Amino acid sequence: MNIAMRLLAPLTLAGLLAACASAPAVPPQPTITQAPGASIAAAPAPLPAYLRELSGSLLGVPSGGEVELALLLVDARGLPQGLLGNLRLTGSGAALPFRLPFNPEAFIPGVKVELRGRVNQAGRLILRLPAQAILHNDSQYLGELRLVPAP
Repeated sequence: MNIAMRLLAPLTLAGLLAACASAPAVPPQPTITQAPGASIAAAPAPLPAYLRELSGSLLGVPSGGEVELALLLVDARGLPQGLLGNLRLTGSGAALPFRLPFNPEAFIPGVKVELRGRVNQAGRLILRLPAQAILHNDSQYLGELRLVPAP
């Protein structure tokens, strides 16, 4: 009987390890039905406690336009010195909502911070967001921001 236990112990241990390594069972998700033509707005994911965000919507982005937003540290000459956060979106032809998370501890006292943006379509720069000065490192709603033609 002692020999049988010695042989059974490694098999039992291997079975236990295999059971622990498998993916946990996922509970079934409830099915959501909606009326035709109705849309469900996805709730935004909660922001981690150590981050803040800039939010708002961009006006004038054409359908298929590739939007790039960047929160930048800027020197006295207006040249970017550091990236605090960035975001890429695709336009739908309507107002385009955005949420740009950033770490508030990355703000350097006395250094100017700006939100800048641009829109490319078919590989060509077509629109830009005039620089928006960000004066403090808290979450902010910037409202509707209008894009202007790029030179």
